[in-house]
Amino acid sequence: MFVDVAKIYVKAGDGGNGSVSFRREKYVPFGGPDGGDGGDGGDIVFVVDNGMRTLLDFKYKKKYEAQSGANGAGSNMFGRDGEDLILKVPPGTVIRDAETNRIIADLTKEGQRATVAKGGRGGRGNARFATPTRQAPDFAEPGMPGEERWVVLELKLLADVGLIGFPNVGKSTILSMVTGAKPKIANYHFTTLTPNLGVVDIHGAKGFVLADIPGLIEGAHEGVGLGIEFLRHVERTRLLVHVIDVSGIEGRDPVDDFYKINEELKLYSEKLANKPQLVAANKSDIPGSEENLKRLKEEMDKIGIKVFKISAATNQGLRELMLYVSSLLDTIPVEEAEEEEMFIPEEKRFTYEIKRDDDGAFVISGSFVDRLLMSANIYDSESLKYFHKVLEKHGIIQKLKDMGIEDGDTVRMNDFEFEFVE
Repeated sequence: MFVDVAKIYVKAGDGGNGSVSFRREKYVPFGGPDGGDGGDGGDIVFVVDNGMRTLLDFKYKKKYEAQSGANGAGSNMFGRDGEDLILKVPPGTVIRDAETNRIIADLTKEGQRATVAKGGRGGRGNARFATPTRQAPDFAEPGMPGEERWVVLELKLLADVGLIGFPNVGKSTILSMVTGAKPKIANYHFTTLTPNLGVVDIHGAKGFVLADIPGLIEGAHEGVGLGIEFLRHVERTRLLVHVIDVSGIEGRDPVDDFYKINEELKLYSEKLANKPQLVAANKSDIPGSEENLKRLKEEMDKIGIKVFKISAATNQGLRELMLYVSSLLDTIPVEEAEEEEMFIPEEKRFTYEIKRDDDGAFVISGSFVDRLLMSANIYDSESLKYFHKVLEKHGIIQKLKDMGIEDGDTVRMNDFEFEFVE
């Protein structure tokens, strides 16, 4: 089974919590704080593996989570970092953020890596908060959450040459004749439902990768038939060999076929339509094909496209076609992946909002409050001073004053209530 698109959920590991601990040693009755930091969470990392050809592994398993960092401990013991989760993908995999559709990574080479979700930072232990005036901090930081998102994996074949054309014109037969590939071949439309790759290795010429791509029909740029799936794989080829049936046995007109296929390419991508093309006039050994071949050549001469008379079934003209293709590839540079707007993760920020409740209390809520309450021990005087200092530093005290708070008013944070004192 060939799978070229998959949508999966990835979550990096959370950071471990910092530890609250104090030295307890003989002859040291008032030991200082020795709580260690939590470990960092593991990342989600994609790596290119040339041994893979499809995204099938991601069809059945949709959720991937990296290991979280371990919590810190006493004696200044730091928590262990979580292990990165390595996910292998085939070359040609584009990773997009599912929400924005922007590219996160474009992976083309063996061993190329991309970190798609970053693990959370470990929280600081109470030893980190010791100061000359705060010698016994009874609080520590919780670990930061790891990044999480849905991503779309999209596989684009990395072939030098793509065989394009309507269904049942002989593309698979050509591939089987000039490479060691063994595609499924039968005399009905859409025999090829997935792209096939083969290496052309002809004596006296450089080898190249040839792709037999599923047949294209009108409306493909809108997703009709195999549509977008087809066009996705044509994007990265350097040269297109347009296979046309000149026998007329299916009642098709070869000149009309040429322009219809190219119109679909143009509607999908102007760049795609401008790729170099050759025409392989196939089934030219069938009686009655001479007139169609003549008309096709005359039309192609007008637009400067070279036509090769071939018969894939009898191997006629295929060597000459492949030799010419190989020589032409030497003149076409290998393009770098097209620059698209890249996905830039937003900096993780802890936010808050302040509202006035019906009973007159000032309610502060949000992720900032959640994290602060997890860090502080409000029943400890030193910790409460730290708690107040953080509120002041982040402008919350001033904002409460701007909203008209007065002495004795109630401030509510989650399950806690405080009396405001100027």
